[in-house]
Amino acid sequence: MNDLKNKAVLVTGASTGIGAAVARALGQAGAQVAVHYRDSAEAARQVARDIEAAGGRALLVQADVTDSAAVDRMVKTVHAEFGRIDVLVNNAGGFVRRAPIVDADDDYIDAVFRLNARSVVAVSRRVIPLMAAGGGGAIVNVTTQAARTGGGPGAGLYAACKGFVSTLTRTMAKELVKDNIRVNAVAPGVIETPFHDGHSSPEVLKNFANAIPMGRLGTADECVGAFLFLASAAASGYVTGQVIEVNGGQVMP
Repeated sequence: MNDLKNKAVLVTGASTGIGAAVARALGQAGAQVAVHYRDSAEAARQVARDIEAAGGRALLVQADVTDSAAVDRMVKTVHAEFGRIDVLVNNAGGFVRRAPIVDADDDYIDAVFRLNARSVVAVSRRVIPLMAAGGGGAIVNVTTQAARTGGGPGAGLYAACKGFVSTLTRTMAKELVKDNIRVNAVAPGVIETPFHDGHSSPEVLKNFANAIPMGRLGTADECVGAFLFLASAAASGYVTGQVIEVNGGQVMP
């Protein structure tokens, strides 16, 4: 996808898992990639090294995306360094922990919502004016198949927040079409990444795999193609407001 060469891209949650795989792939396509991380500094540095080794340009940016002031600083840093932002990948998120709704106290509710739903709004609303001023671009949000199914045990609030992201994607697509900004989402299924560390036991993951028609969990690299497609105007210039499912056939909407 040659039109991604030299594009300025911000990928949130890019130090590990799907975010890291997407950041590396964008670097391989010749993009300038801002690799965002919160705590995993060394993992983020490795992603940046991989991007530069592949011929791309990398910028490390640290921020807690649940903190509005930190988001402000992050976006300003990326724009100042690259001079524009052409593509935003809203990937940062996580379970926080597994808990049934009856055990969801206020602090837990706020933590899950701020990380998985509010952060998408917080980052997007700061990037949108800059992207629009640059002539447009693409936003790719990350939701999940759980947004359609309600999620696995103890993941209902996380799934609900991702349902918010799916709906927000369509809202943003309608609002931003006038600015030449396409907004879409990728909905991964059960993917083998550090996302599940401490949250999903080997037995739970095995049960997930048994329920997938392909008979296995996906990999982060197998999600990358959907992101590159949606980031590229040459490949998906007439695609907006869509959610692409990458789940081995587990959910077929």
